[in-house]
Amino acid sequence: MLYGYMGKMLFVDLTTGAIEERELTKDITDKYIGGYGIGAKVLYEEMPKGADPLGPESILGFITGPANGSKAMFGGRYTLVCKSPVTGGWNDANSGGYFGPELKKAGFDAVFIKGISPTPVYLYVNEGKAELKDASAIWGMDAKETWEALKEATGQPKARVVAIGPSGEKMAYISCPINDGHRAPGRGGGGAVMGSKKLKAIVAYGTKETPVFSPEKVNAINRKVTAALKESPPAQGFGEYGTGVGTGASALNGDSPVKNWGGVGIVDYGEEAAGKVATPTFDKTYKTKKYACANCPMGCGAEYEVNDGRWPLGPTERPEYETLAAFGSTLLNSEMDSIFKCNEICNRYGLDTISAGMTVAWAMECYNEGVLSKEELDGIDLKWGDGAAIVALTQKIADCEGVGAVLANGSAYAAKHFGKGAEYLQTASGIELPMHDPKLAPGFARTYKFDPTPGRHVKGGLGLAQASGVPLGDKYDYRSTGFLDVTLTTGQEINNAAGFCLFLMFSGVQGAEAEYLEAITGNSFKSQDQMSTGLRILDLRHSFNLREGKRLADMTITDRAVGKPPQTAGPLAGVDIDVDRLSANFFAFAGWDPETGIPSKRSYENLGLDFVAKDFY
Repeated sequence: MLYGYMGKMLFVDLTTGAIEERELTKDITDKYIGGYGIGAKVLYEEMPKGADPLGPESILGFITGPANGSKAMFGGRYTLVCKSPVTGGWNDANSGGYFGPELKKAGFDAVFIKGISPTPVYLYVNEGKAELKDASAIWGMDAKETWEALKEATGQPKARVVAIGPSGEKMAYISCPINDGHRAPGRGGGGAVMGSKKLKAIVAYGTKETPVFSPEKVNAINRKVTAALKESPPAQGFGEYGTGVGTGASALNGDSPVKNWGGVGIVDYGEEAAGKVATPTFDKTYKTKKYACANCPMGCGAEYEVNDGRWPLGPTERPEYETLAAFGSTLLNSEMDSIFKCNEICNRYGLDTISAGMTVAWAMECYNEGVLSKEELDGIDLKWGDGAAIVALTQKIADCEGVGAVLANGSAYAAKHFGKGAEYLQTASGIELPMHDPKLAPGFARTYKFDPTPGRHVKGGLGLAQASGVPLGDKYDYRSTGFLDVTLTTGQEINNAAGFCLFLMFSGVQGAEAEYLEAITGNSFKSQDQMSTGLRILDLRHSFNLREGKRLADMTITDRAVGKPPQTAGPLAGVDIDVDRLSANFFAFAGWDPETGIPSKRSYENLGLDFVAKDFY
């Protein structure tokens, strides 16, 4: 019995229409867990080196983890994997909601798709069977309309859908699929890859149960976690007000970027503006219902009803922290109706809110510094903090219309297109930075720059621990960070691959993820198991980039994010991160060559990655 898994994967070739079922073996699950672990194994072995991210050889994967469907608390996240059209390298993004657990209930642990369909299609996975269906009638619909249309078309009102909107259909690089109407594996251009394949959606419905090694132990851990959450102030705050509970404070303490990462919150944004974008300020006015992802006892989401302001939306969703910061402090914007509107545009059209907001921020600074003209922005007077101008440009991006067709591919693409403005990019290897400043949590500088999926704040490492308030000593002492950075990184690799939400940490139950995995799978997950398995997953994702010809020198992060030059005012004044030292320390303990980034042959062999080693030795 393969506990924690359904034991089956789907492989779909959209060019031929062929659908193949393959066994998911215990050897693979033991070594790669799930999520982007299994995703990296499949893409490395089956996707040719140099494949066009938007071409027929490109493979797109939707992979669950053992936590999905196991009834473990916070076990609702699945992972999208692909080659990114933004970076040209490895890409993974994960999402909550209900799609991941539903895919397992439908009978499968993963779906991998290659090829290009001659006409729009959707994949219907229902009770252990899968078929491709015509999507011509829904091509052009937004993500929410698609969900409703496919529930009706399949006759399954409880079906879960992950779908692209019009931006993905037009292969915008910053597009993403949307599940449950507002949850998204947002980063890196997964929506563009889906659109290139003319795959409108995947529909999942099923009633199958995931086999669990010890349901009693899972229930016991659940009771321990839920009891601890009741005593956790962060859990109470996030449960009541969502991820935006501290957005205002973050804009002032240096966590949230301000004015395209070039400003200081207390100077350029101010306390009044910061207070307006904090969820507690407006939550009670608009909240109609609490929202929780699958098996989540905290529930950080909410449904809203917005009937006032310049853009009455009716039913909508509460913006997340990353969205509030990307369309708020980063643009010096505190006009909440405009942020609600931009959030709704992104949810319906299928846009990554981080990249969308940061691309607007790049254009805004270029405009205000005289680099881009009003004419080049299709007549939009893109002044700092102007909510109407922000909405107008975001809509153009979503429609891929006019200048929006350029900006829809992200800020780095736009700077290259216009041949100017590169000095105002805030990116890591070409993808827009997330909304947590490394100058406050310096470990993020290494993660943003050198994680195989650059520019991510939900990867492990010192940065995530520092941002979470874990007491680790002097965070600006870079002398001996390598061992702890690698240890924290590999531990988070396991959690992400297993399908756990990051917010399980708010329970304060030490080792809860490992306890859950032992109870779900029956396997041991002691500290050494986590280190070796996590490093195996990390090295395989990293090796995908190496095989594509990328080396450490090709991975970049923009100067502002790491304090070059240092800010002269505010809480982060004088901070200049030694990224080279942080990174060298990490490479030494990870076993990566400091020049090429290639792991040692011995490391590959010790991790059971001989099939990878042969490509480099």
